[in-house]
Amino acid sequence: MLAGILSAARRNNPEYGITGALVCRHDLYLQLIEGPAEAIDALYALIGEDDRHFDMRLLLAEDMGERMFPNWAMLDDTAPSQFWSAEDVAAGALEAASPEELRAPFLRLAAAHPGG
Repeated sequence: MLAGILSAARRNNPEYGITGALVCRHDLYLQLIEGPAEAIDALYALIGEDDRHFDMRLLLAEDMGERMFPNWAMLDDTAPSQFWSAEDVAAGALEAASPEELRAPFLRLAAAHPGG
C-alpha cells in the first residue's frame, strides 16, 4: 500500500508544484508537503478522501520560505531511526510537540539527502 501511495505522489505531485517527504515508523506516518498553498490544500483534501489514510491530523501549517526537499516529488525515509515511540504517540506527543520538534525529523532527513 505504501509503495502505491509513494508511486502516485511521485507521478502526480510535480504537475502541481508539490514536493516533500514521508517518514514512516511502524504505524506512524509523518508527511511534509511543500508547494503553492492552493495545491497543498487540494492535495490534503484528496488525501483525506483516500481510504488508505485514516486518523489524519494537521500538526503544523506554515509558510516555510525555502523548500527542504525541492528535488523530491515525495522522498521516502527508509532509515531505521525513530523519533517518537509508539507509546509517546499514543500519549499525545505529536499534538504536544512544538513546531521545532515537528520540523526536526524533516531537517535531519533533508541533511541526509543534500541537494534533495
